[in-house]
Amino acid sequence: MFDKLLNVLVKLLQVLIRKIAPINVAEMSRTSPVSSCFGWDRGTPIDRYYIENFFRKNGILIRGQVLEVGDSSYSRKFSEGEVDSFNVLQHVALGDGAATIVGDLTDTATLPANAFDCFICAQTFQYTFEISKAIEGAVYLLKPGGVLLATVPGISQISRYDADRYGEYWRFTTDSINKLFMPVFGEEVEVVSFGNVLSSTAFLQGVALEELPDPSLLDKTDQDYPMIITIVARKKA
Repeated sequence: MFDKLLNVLVKLLQVLIRKIAPINVAEMSRTSPVSSCFGWDRGTPIDRYYIENFFRKNGILIRGQVLEVGDSSYSRKFSEGEVDSFNVLQHVALGDGAATIVGDLTDTATLPANAFDCFICAQTFQYTFEISKAIEGAVYLLKPGGVLLATVPGISQISRYDADRYGEYWRFTTDSINKLFMPVFGEEVEVVSFGNVLSSTAFLQGVALEELPDPSLLDKTDQDYPMIITIVARKKA
């Protein structure tokens, strides 16, 4: 009950901020963003439109023993398969008690082997300098035939909160993701980019999804403006 009330209050505050400080999406002369926190203070960040659509589309793959980085929000919200357990992976540096597994993707000695049917890894790989080791850690966690559902940023600002804690090292293209993942997962990798110049520009400004005059314009994909890149990668059976 408290969570629902809090969510309503947050939504009302976001609406109030948008009314008090309206923006013109076409205005490009400013050197500071409308929002420096991805638009969270104004509504829904635009990257979440693509991220949530990706997990919604692949909900049938979220089944069995499921692991998610940070919390289990996406796996619980979008699972369409029969889930045996929802599990949470957190980095050893956090240790806040919310995790099912405390480990480091770059160190397989801290991870269970062949344990999960689905691993959800949203917006995480950019914080790991040893990216190849992190991908090896992801495949190590999966059962044979298990699937990794991941998203990574293409065009994005730095998340200062996370960068100050873990470091933020990478932005990706579909070419770089294919080069990184195929040696580990083989041919069982599907990489797709989403975004266009409108979504990328609005996202960098911190414009919220609710402020766009026509959110359906986000559905037009321009591969030269990859804002979000999605990955479906299966471990060989």
